[in-house]
Amino acid sequence: MTRRARFHYGGLERVIHEKARLGILTALTAEPGGIAFGDLKELCDLTDGNLSRHLKTLVDAELVTFERDQDEGRPQSIYRLTRAGRTRFLEYLAELERVVADAAPARSPGRSRRPRPRKGGAGA
Repeated sequence: MTRRARFHYGGLERVIHEKARLGILTALTAEPGGIAFGDLKELCDLTDGNLSRHLKTLVDAELVTFERDQDEGRPQSIYRLTRAGRTRFLEYLAELERVVADAAPARSPGRSRRPRPRKGGAGA
């Protein structure tokens, strides 16, 4: 008999789930034509080095591609989601929606699931 682990979210890929990479992929999803490195840096509030590191991870995972271009004689890199990257990101979002749906009962009025503070704990 096969048992389904209801709260196992196998579709939450680690490569996508990291906060900065999630922001990068969301920005690229919103702009199918691509985004220049400098614009992506501003949109995601990342430093050059941090953005470069995360983009390399996404390129290595074949979620993102880039091309070098010229903007008024200055080189710039334009980043885009790959077709597979878009598919995997949308699958990731569907899995995340399942997480939200599973957690929704905890947000219902009258069903607070917040733990009660312990007596004599660190905050006492």
